[in-house]
Amino acid sequence: MKDNKKHKKAEYGILITGLIILLAVACIIALCAGQYSVSVPEVIKILASRFVNVTKSNTAEGVVFTLRLPRIIGAVLVGSALSLSGAAYQGVFKNPLVAPDLLGVSSGACVGASVAILLHLNSFGVQAMAFVAGVLAVGLTLFIPRLIKNTNMTMLVLSGIIVKGIMDSVMGIIKYVADPETELQSITYWQLGSLTKVLPKDLFTVGPVIVAASVIIFLLRWRINILSLGDREAKTLGVSVTIVRNFIIICATLLTASAVCISGTIGWIGLVIPHFAYALSISSQGLAYDTLSGQ
Repeated sequence: MKDNKKHKKAEYGILITGLIILLAVACIIALCAGQYSVSVPEVIKILASRFVNVTKSNTAEGVVFTLRLPRIIGAVLVGSALSLSGAAYQGVFKNPLVAPDLLGVSSGACVGASVAILLHLNSFGVQAMAFVAGVLAVGLTLFIPRLIKNTNMTMLVLSGIIVKGIMDSVMGIIKYVADPETELQSITYWQLGSLTKVLPKDLFTVGPVIVAASVIIFLLRWRINILSLGDREAKTLGVSVTIVRNFIIICATLLTASAVCISGTIGWIGLVIPHFAYALSISSQGLAYDTLSGQ
């Protein structure tokens, strides 16, 4: 039995290593491909130039460090943040169809960014407004159940739907009053989601928040699995359900809001990717119950 477990865990380690290598290859291809093509040796020289003195093309260096590398890092951060927050939400709410925008964070962030665009703020102002509005939307979602003194999971989900509807209505008003020649285009572009405007300063601002929230959720992964069993079972196993659930929701909200600050709204990653990851984990290990128990 122990040999079988070791073999399956080894297979799981090989799978993770293979996925990391695949991600690295995809990043290298993204650095090389484009309207201005750069060869792999040239990319290696440009990346190594930060540590050693090498001969390189200034144009290629600008393309790699100013345009492509920030977008690639931004894509990795956004994808990981949305996927992790989606998995956390699905575990906490015990619903495989839950997405990171369930509590209205994405809709709230869109409202904040749109207001910033109407006020003609710079890119940092747009990101800051999006982040703050997303967190406030989730705060409103968490406040409604307490206001009516009904804090069960169904009421929390319904509160998220209400807040999302309110934010969507506000977005409709903002689009109506926006200048169709300038402001409306920027608002629509933000809603569609894109990585073309990612800058290094954006990564330094939002990246630490994503990393910190991801580490916290990773450390609480066993408690998320226990919460997915049900409140009664979680309490029996010694988990403080309300505190742990709210803490995980806060971290997942920070992940989603930070991702929206970088790329705008991208809805499907947080819903679909956790299912793919779970399917790969089960197929490689076949140890669903061992995973829950942490063995």
